Formats: sequence, structure tokens, C-alpha cells
Amino acid sequence: MRLIYSALFYCLIPIIVLRMLLRSRIAPAYRQRMAERLGFFKGGRSGDTRPAIWVHAVSVGESLAAAPLIEDLLASYPGHRLVVTTTTPTGSERVKALFGDRVFHVYSPWDTPGAVKRFLRKTKPELLLIMETELWPNMLHYSRKAGCHIVLANARLSQRSAEGYARFASLTRGMLAQLNIVACQARADGDRFLSLGLQPSQLDVTGSIKFDLELDGELRDAAEKLRQAWGMSQRSIIVAASTHPGEDEQILAAFTRIRQSVDNCLLVIVPRHPERFDAVYQLCIDAGWSVQRRSSGIAPGPGDDIVLGDTMGELLLLLSAATVAVIGGSLVNHGGHNVLEASAWGVPVVTGPYMFNFSEISDLLVSAGAMTRLADPEELADCLTELLASPKRRREMGEAGQQVVADNRGAKKQLLELIDTQISSAT
Repeated sequence: MRLIYSALFYCLIPIIVLRMLLRSRIAPAYRQRMAERLGFFKGGRSGDTRPAIWVHAVSVGESLAAAPLIEDLLASYPGHRLVVTTTTPTGSERVKALFGDRVFHVYSPWDTPGAVKRFLRKTKPELLLIMETELWPNMLHYSRKAGCHIVLANARLSQRSAEGYARFASLTRGMLAQLNIVACQARADGDRFLSLGLQPSQLDVTGSIKFDLELDGELRDAAEKLRQAWGMSQRSIIVAASTHPGEDEQILAAFTRIRQSVDNCLLVIVPRHPERFDAVYQLCIDAGWSVQRRSSGIAPGPGDDIVLGDTMGELLLLLSAATVAVIGGSLVNHGGHNVLEASAWGVPVVTGPYMFNFSEISDLLVSAGAMTRLADPEELADCLTELLASPKRRREMGEAGQQVVADNRGAKKQLLELIDTQISSAT
């Protein structure tokens, strides 16, 4: 089955390249460094004979989730090189900004035998750490064949994704057989992996490392300065985080209704993908709002209605200024994004109905009273208006969210112990 898959992947490469070139019309980075995706790159082991730990994080979300873990790996294994791969330019930018030359960064190879084998020959990892659920048949097959131990870390598997994998049962069982350990976020995720053919001995439920988010002193100082600059004590601030196409329109429509009763309110929209910054800016202008771009470095004044979050790596900081946070990817059928960044700041959270990528975490927050999950996106304006009018309820929701985060810490420690066991057995 894997051989058929490989043949199909080779046939699809021209289409994949064409799609990337089309995307590069808006985001030029998609046409840059394309040779890396075929396993051709400079660097790797040149002049450095230390064994490698390969961390694969798909994009921005996985890169940010992996960042504290990578910091611990750098500190704990100075005798190893850290090779960090991503698949998107935004993920690449985050890795470079966070770690610079402390890690070797390159795009992950496309999942063809040739590209994967070229990558492995140059990097020679002894451990592959895959963040969340990014399973590729050739990546797993050839890594294991090269003697690499493989850990699927912070793994999650929605019911919808499990049904997709089940359609290719033989290929899926073959991939799962290559894994040494699957460290799942929740028992329900683990059960879905088991139903697909994972052996119980390969499974460990560690919880989500997203709960181990640290708000350090430097970040807290920056947050306080941001709140003062934006006049948070004088106006309410709604942060719409990681929005997708189709959500910005819903959020702007809700904002129009909110402003009818809460006139001193600022909306911060942070699109998930940078190639959408200009389009969302124009959408806000066309709706008649006064818009300030975060990238301008100018704080919004009393006459500004909207701030466009058009910078990278600042979402956690921007959420610190929120009176209420709306989490994107949930008002359309995408599956939602990380809700814990807002909760860590003590910010009440509102989402749409589509949170299947974070179902267990969402259930925890909803049960604790920290989050409102709307049954219908049409309810957004009324929900936000009610929250903005109730400081007591917002405070209770925020405190409940912080408690949920505190009560569920510890996944990173468990994961590091699993990693240490695999590295010890690999050497």
C-alpha cells in the first residue's frame, strides 16, 4: 500500500508545486527554498558530529506549542543537535525568530522516498519527535528503517480525523506500527488511535503540553505596557484570535451590533495566515471602520475602532489586553484553535460550535464555566454584549480558566521523561 501511495505522491508533485506557486502570489515565501522540500539543502551535519534530535512541527501553532519543549531539549541534551522542521513559511519564520542558529531549521521533505532518504542522510537523527498528529508513511518508514526512534508528542485525533485515517486502514496500521510512543493529550484521543490499530504498549496519555504555558516576567511587563498604551482601563477590548475566511465577516457584523450598545469598544482582529492581512484590512475599511494596523507601531487612539493584528508571534501578547477573546477556526467548520492562551491570562473565552480539534480542552473549560461555546455563530453579538456588560461574570470566567490551566499542568514533564527513555535506548 505504501508503494502505491508513493507512486501517487510522485504524480502529484507537479500539482503541489503549482499550488505553492499560486499561493506565492500572495505569500512569496511559498516559492522560496522549494529545493528543501525535495531534500536538497546545505547544512545538516557539516562540521557537527553530534547525534541529532529531529523535531517536526507543521506550522505556527505546533511551533509555538513545541517551543518550551525545544528549550528544555537544548538545555538537557547539549551533546545533541536539534533539527527542527516545519511545512509552512509562517512556521519557519517562528522557528527562526524563537531559536535563531541554536537549532538547524529546514523545511520538512515532501513524503517521497527520495526526498525523505536525502533528508535522513544529511541529518542522521536518532530520535524523531512529531508534534501533534502529522503522520506521513514514508517519513515514518524510512526514519524507523534508519534506526530512528519515533515519538508522536502532544498527539490529538478528532473523531473526524480518525474516520479519515480509517478509510486507509492498511496504510494507517503500517504508519502506527513505526511509532515507539504516542503521547496523547486525552484518553479519548488514545482510544481513537487504538481503534486504528495502535498497540496499547505504544500508548501513553500525558495530557496537553499547551497547559504548561509560561507567562514569564518579560512577557508580563510587555502586557502591562500594551494595556496602558491601548487604554484598557477606559474601554473594552475584544480580541478575535486566529480568524479564517468567512469568520471576519461574522465578527464584523457582530461588532456592528455590539457598538450599538457598547460604543467605547475596540475590536482586535488577528487573521490566522499573514497572506490574508491586506484582505482583512480592506474588509474592515469597506465596512466603514477606522482601522489601525499593529505593524505600524502606533497605539489605537479614541477614534480608532479596530486594530488589525498583522504581526507574527504576538498573539499571546495581544490576548493579554483582551476583555473577552473570540477564538477563530470555530465560527466556520475548521475545528478551532488553542483556547488556553486566553485562559492563561484570565480572559473569558467565546468560541463558535466547531471546536472538534480541541474538544477535550473545550469541554474542560466549558464545564468549569471559563468558556462559552455557542450553538450558533449568530449568537455571537448577544453573547459578547452580555459579557461586556457583566464585569463579575467575566472575572469569574477568567479565574475559572486560570484554575483549569493550573490544574492540568505537568504534561511537558511526562513527555520529557518519555523522550529521555527513547534517547537512552537509542544510544
